[in-house]
Amino acid sequence: MDNIFLALAKPEFPIFKFFCWSFGICTEEISITFQSVQMSGQFTTNLMMAIIGGLIIAFPYVFYQLWSFVKPGLKQNELKTVRGIVFFVSVLFFIGILFGYYVVAPLSVQFLGNWQMTEEIKNNITINSYLITVISTVFFTGLFFLLPVVIMIFSQLGLVTPAFLRKYRKHAFVIVLIIAAVITPPDLFTQIVVAIPILLLYEMGILISKRIEKKRLKDSLR
Repeated sequence: MDNIFLALAKPEFPIFKFFCWSFGICTEEISITFQSVQMSGQFTTNLMMAIIGGLIIAFPYVFYQLWSFVKPGLKQNELKTVRGIVFFVSVLFFIGILFGYYVVAPLSVQFLGNWQMTEEIKNNITINSYLITVISTVFFTGLFFLLPVVIMIFSQLGLVTPAFLRKYRKHAFVIVLIIAAVITPPDLFTQIVVAIPILLLYEMGILISKRIEKKRLKDSLR
């Protein structure tokens, strides 16, 4: 609890030290006082952490089970296209989890923890609320990093093409910036830091879609 979760609210956390050392943007002490207001609050919070933590750690196995259910319904050429998908999805998911934990979550904690409408209102935040914010941010960032996989599936189904993705690239960039603005503090620097990897994932999706379309054309000429 101290070294993984509560550490996100400390100025010594790696992302804060990096910004301070590299850009001179230093974080002061985050004014959060944690509390538990229910008799079973800390116990149920531990159970929630165990369940969600177990789901994150077991994600490759969970996805493998889902894939094993879908796999028999695919054709042979479709199976060749998505070969190694379990490994690919797991790697992207865990990269997203790390990015969410080390970048998105601490920046969100810093902004929300220091935000005050007036000095008369103190941030006495329940530990359950804090952990839900952190864990949901990290988990959904991991899911968001699966964007190339979603594009690959849609391309395989013929719902999107490389030309379509390129045509609406500008629209996608605007949507990405909006999403980055929603999940991060409202300053331009942080939004750009979060948006860059998402944009790179979108470009990766275009390359994957192009490869699928090329293979489809090649198979149709046989």
